[in-house]
Amino acid sequence: MATTTEKAEASAITRTDPQSPVYEVPNAGEAGQPLTGRAWMYRARRFGPITVPAYASPPFQLGLVAFVCFLCPGMFNAVNGLGGGGQFSATTSNNSNVALYSTFSVVGFFAGTFANRMGIKLTLSLGGVGYFIYIASYLSYNHNQNAGFPIFAGALLGVCAGLLWCAQGAIMMSYPPEASKGRYISWFWMIFNLGAVLGSLIPLGQNLHSSAGTVNDGTYIGFMVLTFIGAALAWTLVDARHVQRADGSHVVLMKHPTWQSELLGLYETLRTDTWVILLFPMFFASNWFYTYQFNDVNLAKFNVRTRALNGLLYWTSQIIGAYVFGYALDSKVRRSIRAKGAWVALFVITMAVWGGGYAWQKQYTRAEVSAEDYVKMDWTTSGYAGPMFLYMFYGFYDAAWQTCVYWFMGALTNNGRKLANFAGFYKGIQSAGAAIMFRLDALETPYMNLFASCWGLLAGSLVIALPLIMLKVRDTVPLEEDVKFSDETIEEVMPTLAREPDDRKVS
Repeated sequence: MATTTEKAEASAITRTDPQSPVYEVPNAGEAGQPLTGRAWMYRARRFGPITVPAYASPPFQLGLVAFVCFLCPGMFNAVNGLGGGGQFSATTSNNSNVALYSTFSVVGFFAGTFANRMGIKLTLSLGGVGYFIYIASYLSYNHNQNAGFPIFAGALLGVCAGLLWCAQGAIMMSYPPEASKGRYISWFWMIFNLGAVLGSLIPLGQNLHSSAGTVNDGTYIGFMVLTFIGAALAWTLVDARHVQRADGSHVVLMKHPTWQSELLGLYETLRTDTWVILLFPMFFASNWFYTYQFNDVNLAKFNVRTRALNGLLYWTSQIIGAYVFGYALDSKVRRSIRAKGAWVALFVITMAVWGGGYAWQKQYTRAEVSAEDYVKMDWTTSGYAGPMFLYMFYGFYDAAWQTCVYWFMGALTNNGRKLANFAGFYKGIQSAGAAIMFRLDALETPYMNLFASCWGLLAGSLVIALPLIMLKVRDTVPLEEDVKFSDETIEEVMPTLAREPDDRKVS
């Protein structure tokens, strides 16, 4: 904890305007704060007309995290986007995913404690390992039909993914300055989903002239190589304490975390930010619809090469959705107004996209597509254009939802320790919803019932979140408030420039 002397010194630092990130900094020399890492980490580099941000800067570190997720969860999404993990039957994949999201929901909820205690780099690197083993289990299943291995791999991946996504969320929400959080979220989401786009090209290319129901070995081997590289890439990150923004400020963290302090911090997060509970239904709904879209639309209606094409279009639409919403959330309008506008936009597209989905779902049932003589749709089939565009809008919608949820959380605080706990809550609750939905699909619940649950949860969770968005999203969060949840002082993390610069020109 900060000493009495440190707190007295910090009290001399004041805002000139409570609504603006401008401070009167006593005795701030031109050199600014001492660097906490090696000098080379803080030098931007030019390669002709291109300027590469400093290694320890938020943009560079976010880029590394995005490429880890590009190679690990991105490949996972590409495999699951085929429906049934690329297998002819979704049963094994569903059971594996039930195990995955069950462990994910428990570990994810408490993952903020692990991230804050072990550090972001170790947490992220441990998280990447499970993706390699998960995809290897499907390669094994292709040869021996041993369902136990995919289920074990799913449970292990749930533990690993809980750690990875907590670390990723903490970086994405706490590293950028307030004015740039929407863009940082969009950059991550675009790079991450580019992994799924390129991953979708692998099965599309290998199954281009095949109408078979399963994916071949080469597809899984390609995914395994990429996920292994992703897990190794996590070790190239710098520790969060070394990260320095363009204005000289640092991420608000615990300098001396212990298991006791971080377990207590989990409780303190819920006690001091009780309103975040109103976002929990949005968390729960955020992966609920994946099972329906992947298994009950893509797998149910289309052959393997068309599923691969649909996956490619789905993840490409995610990139577009993240760009549109991320940059809109960082517009020059006051943040409290932007939050309300984002809620309205989400509600409108929820009604529009899922209204179109209702019209499509009325056309088929589980019993119909399960018949032995049922012929699945190919991209050459008449009438394919309609469901193709619907599937693209499903992808756009998912990116919009995820981008807004992350942005809402990031608007409540800038404290890295607290945001790690928020990210853990998000992924834990999200995964609980996904586990339940995979189980419902494994029990062969009627498609229309599953569709209705998706649409109802999404619309209902938006209504529940409205009071938080109306009352708790402020135009800025004071630095004095952010440091209360850590053992750092304002002097240790404050900007060394008089005003925080526009991150659009960060180097």
